[in-house]
Amino acid sequence: MVLLVALGVAASLAGRMGLARQQVVAAVRAVLQLAVVSLVLAAAVQTLWGAFAFWALMFGVALWTTTGRVSVRDCWPWTAVALLAGLVPVLLIVFGTGASPFNGITLIALGGIVTGNMMTAHTLAGRRVFGELRESQGEYEAALALGLLRRDAIGLVIDRVVPEALIPNLDQTRTVGLVTLPGAFIGVLLGGGSPLQAGAAQVLVLVAIMAGQACTVAAMAEFVRRGLIVPADLRPKLHV
Repeated sequence: MVLLVALGVAASLAGRMGLARQQVVAAVRAVLQLAVVSLVLAAAVQTLWGAFAFWALMFGVALWTTTGRVSVRDCWPWTAVALLAGLVPVLLIVFGTGASPFNGITLIALGGIVTGNMMTAHTLAGRRVFGELRESQGEYEAALALGLLRRDAIGLVIDRVVPEALIPNLDQTRTVGLVTLPGAFIGVLLGGGSPLQAGAAQVLVLVAIMAGQACTVAAMAEFVRRGLIVPADLRPKLHV
């Protein structure tokens, strides 16, 4: 690890990127944070309640992060509903069908992966949707002038950009194994599983993320149309 950090610092210095100090700090933080997380996880996975409490903490951090990224901190209840719209059905299907055993380790592992990806989808959708609303204020006002309801006028502006939040995961799912081998695949291999087991685990994770993100983005877009998730600077312009 020391050699890898040194390599990154050397490249930063040679390229005059000015990130050498930040790279060192990031590496030290990663070690300390993962050490603490590993100790907490060792205790949390012993019971389902402990695992659920740890997942709830992860969900809270994801919620705080994405609401901050798209400047809708005061809309956090609706953002939480949007995240759960993708998370809950996916986990119910995965655990309910027996595709994965339901225990502390799998709840934290799968719950964490899916939660993180719902956060990413919400952030991507929010940044794109709210940027489009700011740039297309005239189009929105024109739609209102033509007699469209506020919900329909907002939809006229944002519907064309909403799907863009799903593209990164779609591309990863379509090219998995051809461009890269994602984390779940490598994790199963390093854990002693066979390549077939690793492939099955990775497909499960990717398809679960794809389904969950579609649900989260759809819910988030609907809440935007209804004026329930809107940044403060856009509310007067959208008459929210």
